[in-house]
Amino acid sequence: MKDKYNMVKKIKHKKKQTKKVSISSEKVETNISNFDKLIGGGFEKNSSNIIAGGAGSGKSIFATQFLVEGIKKGEKGLYVTFEEKKESFYKNMKNFGWDLKNYEDKKLFTFLEYTPVKVKTMLDEGGGTIESTIVRQGVARIVIDSITSFVLLFDKEIEKREAALALFNMIGGWNCTSLLTLEEDFSETKELTSKTMEFESDSIILMYFPSEKGERNRYLEILKMRGVKHSKKVHKFEIRKNGIYIHLKSSRRFGKK
Repeated sequence: MKDKYNMVKKIKHKKKQTKKVSISSEKVETNISNFDKLIGGGFEKNSSNIIAGGAGSGKSIFATQFLVEGIKKGEKGLYVTFEEKKESFYKNMKNFGWDLKNYEDKKLFTFLEYTPVKVKTMLDEGGGTIESTIVRQGVARIVIDSITSFVLLFDKEIEKREAALALFNMIGGWNCTSLLTLEEDFSETKELTSKTMEFESDSIILMYFPSEKGERNRYLEILKMRGVKHSKKVHKFEIRKNGIYIHLKSSRRFGKK
């Protein structure tokens, strides 16, 4: 009970100190084929964005491409993962021509294997290894993959809300454009199980991987993009040899009312 009250106290204190500043109108281009055209030119600089979908939908590929395209423009990237192993991750991403080891050697990319428990500790400590890495390396783009494991650490709904709020407050103080992956299946609904994440995030991108007539296809939808006139349609996308390619034409097969 004492820990719970301490967390609430720290969250309130953090809000007073680092209350989220209005997001600048400066755009951070993802350079993911056609995606920026759907969201008005790119993510808002220093925004916190969620990309959500089920297993195999392409979240990690999208997130890594977001970092790689930034590195090509001189923006250093940080990939924080709770589940991936570095060796297998680097190997898988090299299939798309992304040599993460080379970027790491050049101090352009940092890979951090983290446990959800460490993130919980990070909130208590006020930053920890992730924050020191961001400051030391001069990170401009960060991916956290995925926050699902972190949320599962908390049993009570109020604790989940408090933890999610604390996490977003902390990310908001890092002055990075962040992308957080969330594993959820949207076959039945387009609502996130965590309302706090929905309200605190600046954008929500949904990725679908449904089975249709014996085969699976991938689709993407912009559920929310704060302050931006974005596409309201469902778009089919492909995972190609150089990453994700999104079709601008809306899908007639999936998501049609």
